[in-house]
Order: sequence, then structure tokens, then C-alpha cells
Amino acid sequence: MNEMVKKGDICFDEEFSKEEMVQQSLMETDTSSSGGSSETGDENVGRGNWVGRLDFLLSCIGYAVGLGNIWRFPYLCYQSGGGAFLIPYVIFLVLCGMPLFFLEISYGQFASLSPISVWKMSPLFKGVGYGMVIISGIVCVYYNIIITWTIYFLYHSLRAVLPWSTCNNAWNTENCYVRGESVWTNSTVNTTMGYNTTGVNMTGLLLPSGIANGTSNGTSDLAGRITASEEFWQNEVLQITEGIEDLGTIRWELLICLAIAWIVIFLCLCKGVKSSGRVVYVTATFPYLVLTILFIRGVTLPGAGAGIYFYLVPEWEKLLTFKVWGDAAVQIFYSVGMAWGGLITMASFNKFNNNCYRDAMIVPLINCGTSVFAGLVIFSVLGFMSHETGIDIKNVVTQGPGLAFVAYPEAVVKLPISPLWAVLFFLMLFAVGLDTQFGMFETMTSAFIDEFPHLLKNRKVLFTAFFCFIEFLLGIPCVMQGGIYVLQIMDWYCATFSLMLLSLTECVVIAWIYGTDRFYKDIELMIGFQPCLWWKICWKYITPVTIAFVWLFSVTQLSPVTYGKYEYPDGAIVIGWMLGLVSLMPIPICAILAILREKGSFYERIKKLVHHTDDWGPAVEKHRVRYLQSLQNSQESLDSVMCHLY
Repeated sequence: MNEMVKKGDICFDEEFSKEEMVQQSLMETDTSSSGGSSETGDENVGRGNWVGRLDFLLSCIGYAVGLGNIWRFPYLCYQSGGGAFLIPYVIFLVLCGMPLFFLEISYGQFASLSPISVWKMSPLFKGVGYGMVIISGIVCVYYNIIITWTIYFLYHSLRAVLPWSTCNNAWNTENCYVRGESVWTNSTVNTTMGYNTTGVNMTGLLLPSGIANGTSNGTSDLAGRITASEEFWQNEVLQITEGIEDLGTIRWELLICLAIAWIVIFLCLCKGVKSSGRVVYVTATFPYLVLTILFIRGVTLPGAGAGIYFYLVPEWEKLLTFKVWGDAAVQIFYSVGMAWGGLITMASFNKFNNNCYRDAMIVPLINCGTSVFAGLVIFSVLGFMSHETGIDIKNVVTQGPGLAFVAYPEAVVKLPISPLWAVLFFLMLFAVGLDTQFGMFETMTSAFIDEFPHLLKNRKVLFTAFFCFIEFLLGIPCVMQGGIYVLQIMDWYCATFSLMLLSLTECVVIAWIYGTDRFYKDIELMIGFQPCLWWKICWKYITPVTIAFVWLFSVTQLSPVTYGKYEYPDGAIVIGWMLGLVSLMPIPICAILAILREKGSFYERIKKLVHHTDDWGPAVEKHRVRYLQSLQNSQESLDSVMCHLY
């Protein structure tokens, strides 16, 4: 306990008097009140704010609603009990998703700092911020590869006959066939074109088991045959090799598409939130327009009802299995976007008094609703495909990129004016991918600009261009003929277990070290009231336990990386684990460096480093004055109590 000194009738803490700091802040506020904020509309003139009221909300929706909502959730829902899967899904949304979402946007908005610099609240754990930035940086590399594939498919959709609708192309083999047509009437081509024809498939892109063994239509005619859409994906888009040992050559068409993708990212983010905040009005809303159009078209097709029924019919007995609950928890954790740093970054550009509590309720609910709605769209069309081809719908359902780049494009072929629906679908994927990429990339650039403002603040455009170029170079191995093997390693390991440990550390530090009572006062300073007790209980007890459960489930389910039937060599698996651990290493490294730099005994160093720094608090002076005054009032109240005790 600090030494208490009594002067007259008032007690003062010699180490915690803030009067001079408050007065100084008031003087600085007066002298800066005539600054440029009235011209720019910025509250934080030096750093900037979102231009419009909806900028932040739409950015968060676009960031949270990613490709996983379209190609993973529908499959999980069907596989895990249909409508019954929504029960654990909603439970984990309430216990984990919404509390963490509210937590991150609250302290990001309070300090107006991105994931690294915001750890002034507890410098010993600054490595958590670096870990978030590293994960976002790695995912940015291969996430833009998915956007690259989307651009490539979009280009090939701009023609009268979709290239994956026939077996008459140079990349097709004698094993090619089109569903719904006689196997023996499908055209075959010369197989000596130099394309790989091994039929290796990635996880989530596997041929349906019924087709693979030739039992899907009651005959053995389809044994060993591959659909036209699958051959287009393997032999033309990827031109896949035998394994990661043979990366082959660069796919120049994909390299051009990758360059286009990064140019688009740069143009949208070169001015930070000033430019991206306007772009999201299109990219965040356009997918809903397309989903609505596709839904209306889908439900009017024959067989759509059977597809939707197949998707949503409850199988209550599956709720008794541990895996269903684990899958629901993992899906919530990844889809809402916690611990990536993106939520903190986007919230840091809010005005101080933005109602982050309201936003934290809206965005996760919209995200989950989008997942369910996307499933209705996908399964209505897959039901139509099943009706047209006579193939059981179980044999056309897949997950992952296989749904977006094989199954759904194949289903679109059966629709009248199929190029139109293909263009709409891939434009939607492009918009969804861009929004998520915006959040992750802005996390990296803002983190370093906030950490080194004197060096980078006035060079943001150049720094953004530099980062885009570096990420482009890192993505080149993924657009080689064996690039899919590299991408699979990155996706398999980089955020599987480390992301949850970062999130757990973040939650524990804020709830137990910084303190939920103090955090509630920070929130009250921003929005004018304190949230209900529920959020304290979640942050201190329920959410950490839930994260630990999700982490244990993920670790127990994690197996060595595979790609279809291809098994990776030991060296590749070691590299994968290194990618997973690289985002955790900053936590002990930054802690050790901070301890070595600090003065005093080991206990004194730790005690100082776990508490916030002197410059922690709101970035805008008028709000910082209120913050310091609230601290002073709290301290005076405490001092008064201590005086009476003595």
C-alpha cells in the first residue's frame, strides 16, 4: 500500500496525484480546439476516424462475414444435425462470440490504438498484439490466393459456354464426364497435353464417395471418372503436381490475377479508413443483394425444397455427440473474427463516444444470420442439381473451396443463362473475400504505423504499397502448379491452436489484471452507462472456460496435414508447426525483453509491467481529461476511505 500523508482534512497518495496532468491536458485542449477537426470531421485529427456512421458497422460485418459463412457453415449444419446444429451454434455465440467481440471493440475504441500499441494497458503482454498481427499477415497471403482463384473463375465466366460445362477442352481427360448425361456420350480428348491427370484432390475437394466407387446411380459406369468441373479445377486452374516436393512452374494466369487482387487491395486501403470506409458500402452490401437474387432463383427451381429440407431437417440425436458441439464452438470462434486484431483495429478508428455496445450486439447476429441464409441459397441450388441429374444430394455436397470452385459452379451449369449466375456468384465471392482481406491487411499496416508513428505516419501510402508488394511476393509459391500444397499447410496450422491461446490470454489479462470493474468504467466513459453484470461474468469465467474447451477440442482433432490421399513429408509438417508457433513466440520474447529493460527488483519489474503505462487512456485530449479526472476522483474516494480507517 502506498504511503498515505494527511494534510489538513484531506489524504493524498504521493504516487498518484493527477491534478497537474489534468490541468496540463485542459490547457492543451484549449490550444488545440481550433485545429482541423471541423474541416475533416475527425475527432482524432492525427490518426483519423471513420467518415460516416455506418462505415465501422459495415466494415465489421464485411470482416466477420467471410468465405467460411458460404462454404463451411452450410456443410457443417447439414453434417451436424441440420436445424438442431443451430442450438449449440447460438449457445456458443452467446457464451463466447459476443463477449469477445464486445471486449475487443471496446478497448480498441477506448484507446484508439491498434493491436500492438493498445497493450499499453499491460506492457508485459504486448506480444499478444504482435501475435495477432503475425496471424493476420500469414492469412493475408493465402486468403488473397482464394480471391485470385475467384478472379480467374470470374474471367472464364464471361463467355457464352462455361468452360467447366463440357469435356471438349484441352485440359480434359478420357475420364471426364458431365453429370446427368450418359457417360458414353461425353466427349473425350487427347490426354497427351502435358496436364497432370493423377486425380489428386484436396481436403474438401474430394470426389463424392458414391461417384468415386461408381454406386451413385446404381451402376459401375462412373468408377474412376471425374466431373468436368473437377477437371477444370485440377487440370486447368491449379494444374496440380504430384506433391509439395514438385512445385512445378508458376501459373502465369494466376500470377496476373494475384497482381490484380493486390492492386485492388492497395487502391482500397491506400488512404486507410478514408478509402476503405467508402468501399465497404458496396463490398459489404453487394453479397446480400446477390444472395437474395440467387435465393429467389434457387427456391423457384424444381428440387429446391428437397435440398433445403436436407439442409435444415433436425437430427436431434446428433446433439448427444461431442463433435457437434466442438464444431459449433470452432465455427463461432473463427467466423466472428476474434483475436485476429481486425476488430481492435477497426474499432480504433471510431469516435470515442460511438455506441460500441450496440454494435457488439448487431454484428455477430448478422454474421450468424448470414451463415444460415447462405446455406439456404447453396442447398436450394444443390437440391435442383440433384433433381436434374438423379444423383443423391449427399453425393454433391462438399465443404471448403470444393463447394465454391467445384460443386456450385457445376450446379450453375444446369441453370438457364448459366454465365449470368456464374458471374453473380463469383462477384459475390470476390466482394466477401475483399471485406475480410481489408480487415486483416489494415491490422498489419495500422499496427506498425501506431507503433512507429514518427517514421511511418506521413508515409502511409508508400508503406501500404510496400506491404502489398511483400505479401504479393510471399504469395507467389501458392500460384505455382504445386501451390495448393503450400496453401494447405498454411491454412492447416497457422491459426488452428495459436489463435485461441492469444484470445484466452487477452481475455484473462483484461478481466483479471486490468480488471472488469475498471474496464466497465472505461466503457461507461465512452457510451454513458455500464453494461449489465452478464458481461463481467462472461469475461472472468464463462468465456475463458469456453475458449479452453474449444482449444482442447481443436488440439485433439488436429492431425498431420493431408491433401486428399496425399500425405506430406515430415519436413513439411515441421514447417507447418513452425508457422503455428511463430505467432505465439512474441508473447514470451516481448515479456522477457520488457523485464530486462525495466529497472528494480524482479518483483518490482513484473508489478510495473502488468499495470498500464502513464500514457494509457483515450487519445483525444478532451476525453483524456475526463478519463484522468475520473481516475483522480476514484483515487480521492479511496484515499478518503483509507483516512477514516487510519
